[in-house]
Amino acid sequence: MLLYLSSYHLGNEAQKLKQMVDSNKKAAIIPNALDFSQDLERRKKSIQQEIDDLTSLGFIPEELDLRDYFGKTDELRSKLKEFGLVWVQGGNTFVLLRAMRESGFDELIKEYKGKDELVYAGYSAGVCAITPTLKGIELVDDAEVIPDGYKNQTVWDGIGLINDSIAPHYKSDHPESEATNKTVEYFIENKMLFKVLRDGEVIIEDV
Repeated sequence: MLLYLSSYHLGNEAQKLKQMVDSNKKAAIIPNALDFSQDLERRKKSIQQEIDDLTSLGFIPEELDLRDYFGKTDELRSKLKEFGLVWVQGGNTFVLLRAMRESGFDELIKEYKGKDELVYAGYSAGVCAITPTLKGIELVDDAEVIPDGYKNQTVWDGIGLINDSIAPHYKSDHPESEATNKTVEYFIENKMLFKVLRDGEVIIEDV
């Protein structure tokens, strides 16, 4: 499975993302990192931006709200088979990982390892969620926020598709950039494997 890991939105390698996805151009936009926000209009605009960006690359995007699949992993497994790309938005990493856990997405995505059926792509929280751990990310994202409909638990273990922790928005013109410096310090102090991403930068891996 190919991974397209961006710091912010599509980043500077959008044409490569287009090339990474073969014939199936259907794209699932997963917006659940935004579930902490009560600003529904902002959420709607954010999702629309993702739809517009992916459409401009020739994809056929649709929203895939993981809340619709809480406790329905088999249904989600069937739904994922419709897509050639999953695009996971930024926001709160802890909320996103809770949604992935409660829907079973965290285990389903592992079933695509070693296959060329699906590309996992995303930015910020969508990248941090697939690292081994969220330790250090709480210095940027609120680990305690529990949106309506979610279980009251904090998930610290990432999906682990990659071996490194990731610090997005590093030294970038982004509101979270200053807090990201503290995350990087945490990674260093705890001798963790990590990579930094400046806005615009993209990591492409095959797992």
